[in-house]
Amino acid sequence: MLTQEMLDEFAELKQQHDAVVLAHYYVQPDAQDLADYVGDSYYLACKAAELDCKTLVFAGVEFMAESAKLLSPNKRVLMPEPTADCPMAHMLRKQTVDEARLKYGDDLAVACYVNSTNEMKSWSDVCVTSSNAQRIVERLPQHNVLFVPDLHLGHYIQQQVPGKNIILNDGFCPTHEAIQVVEVEELLREHPNAVVCAHPECAVWVLDKADYIGSTSGIIDRCVKGSEEEYIICTVYGVLHEIKKQVAAAGDEDRKHFFFPKTTPLCPNMDRVTGQKVIACLRDLTGEVFVDERYADGAKQALQRMLELAK
Repeated sequence: MLTQEMLDEFAELKQQHDAVVLAHYYVQPDAQDLADYVGDSYYLACKAAELDCKTLVFAGVEFMAESAKLLSPNKRVLMPEPTADCPMAHMLRKQTVDEARLKYGDDLAVACYVNSTNEMKSWSDVCVTSSNAQRIVERLPQHNVLFVPDLHLGHYIQQQVPGKNIILNDGFCPTHEAIQVVEVEELLREHPNAVVCAHPECAVWVLDKADYIGSTSGIIDRCVKGSEEEYIICTVYGVLHEIKKQVAAAGDEDRKHFFFPKTTPLCPNMDRVTGQKVIACLRDLTGEVFVDERYADGAKQALQRMLELAK
């Protein structure tokens, strides 16, 4: 619980350090409430590039803060929880990329999900997010696309863009992959009229049950703007905070109801990012993010191409 004293200190620190706070929808609610901007990875990447400030506090996991630093090299970027990492961000071998380039030559593009390290981005031609991956893959001139590192998002894009040869990697998000179809089916028996909203990082058998498949922000919009009363949500539980805020603002808090699988989808890394840690990192200027220059140019080019192709 953040006290008024903490909030007053935070306001002073933001002014002192000319700071803007970015937060992902999956972090703790009190960290989201402190943020100037809350969003999914694509929205936050765009914001990081355009903001005019000296300091960015990135309430999220490491790859997000690294991307912000790449796009804003002159800003100080701080992470409230420096140990918050993403397992999927490391699930790609350089050998996989090299073998694909050798096999397909110039008719191959490597599309790298932003949930990846800067090193992995530097091996790639373009970055994508769950909200823009389909559009970007469609716009790539190459017929063959190695989609890394997420198998499930790659498989979903494979279905949406059948005219391309999508080559899949075997990475995955442990939190989304752990969502069990039997638990979704159990919720559907209890709420047969509910709309099932799923993130494409979920396994195909979960996506097969979905009425709506989309990015984190897409799922939030579907729940907030939909006319239905019940929603089954197959993504990280942290989105509920933003959904409830927007539903309350629309006056629908008594009419709409939201359900998650019995095994609550929680990201252990995002969960460690709290409001108190946001304030502490700005007070002590801890958790500063630096970029390995060996990978900076290649990774930045892949991110910038994403921003261009996603327009």
